[in-house]
Amino acid sequence: MILSDSRILEEIEKGSILIRPFRRECLGSNSYDVHLGNYLATYTGNELDARSDNPIKEFEIPTGGFILHPHQLYLGVTEEYTETHRHVPFLEGKSSVGRLGIDIHSTAGKGDVGYSNYWTLEMSSKIPVRIYPGMPIGQLIYFEVEGEILKDYSKKASAKYAQVNAHPVPSRMYLNFK
Repeated sequence: MILSDSRILEEIEKGSILIRPFRRECLGSNSYDVHLGNYLATYTGNELDARSDNPIKEFEIPTGGFILHPHQLYLGVTEEYTETHRHVPFLEGKSSVGRLGIDIHSTAGKGDVGYSNYWTLEMSSKIPVRIYPGMPIGQLIYFEVEGEILKDYSKKASAKYAQVNAHPVPSRMYLNFK
């Protein structure tokens, strides 16, 4: 079951959902709009290796915007820091963003119970499109969990993305091979 706006507000009041900064006007009927943070990153190599720590080059998005180009993967980050302690958060692109030809995640749209961080975005575009820091980029929806959580994400030794970071975080797949 997806949480409604009133339930999201109840869970924020209880402390089981945290969104910082929280802006009431970003709360939809069953979602919360998140915004593009100030930073993007690209991988520096021409090919990536799943067994390696692939280096990235990070840069700040100029206030005048930045053009995303097709056939390039950009790592972005949300402006919002979130914590979810009893629900499963899903990040989806806003329809207005999709209609510009922008995908905000390749496969990683689901968070885990206990995820407490900024969201790294795996962005690509179908055609060149200018983006801006602070623009609405996605929406979080929250699903109820049935059953007891034995160990939430923040307590798992294998949690590769638990360290709080307000910058784009590259793949840490290589840690699975150690």
